[in-house]
Amino acid sequence: MLEQRSRGRIGRIPPTVRLARGAALAGCLALLPLATACGGGGDDDAVKSGPTKTSVTAAPAAGVVAPAKVEVIAGLTGCKVKIRVEAEQLREGVCHTEKGDYLITTFPRDKYQQTWLESASVYGGKYLVGARWVVAAKPKMLEQFRAKLGGTIQQMRGMGPTPGPSAS
Repeated sequence: MLEQRSRGRIGRIPPTVRLARGAALAGCLALLPLATACGGGGDDDAVKSGPTKTSVTAAPAAGVVAPAKVEVIAGLTGCKVKIRVEAEQLREGVCHTEKGDYLITTFPRDKYQQTWLESASVYGGKYLVGARWVVAAKPKMLEQFRAKLGGTIQQMRGMGPTPGPSAS
């Protein structure tokens, strides 16, 4: 007879245990967003790569050094931007002004900006580089933009053939 009782209760969970498990599950689910928000995961790629060659300086006109949207940067430089690339890794807009045309590119993560800069180094030239954004323009314009946006002007080395000595 004892065997029948234990067989009848196998797989049956008392209501108090179910209630306690449900409360524990609800508590864990309530705390999960807090634990992940405070996890400090951030952008692990930036931490692993160590210091980068770009440094951001405060821009007096912008008053902000956080990553910005293409439209915000365009507004600070005095143009109405036309978005030409909208991708997961970057957004790029083109500005047409009387002083010249230029590109504004923003990145959702530091690693995408670093990849873009490495690719741009093949072509050479100067770029204004900030916190997850890059402006490609004539060097004279970059100096003016730097006063408004902050960032640093970086000279990229081209990978093409170097001119030989001139025969004079």
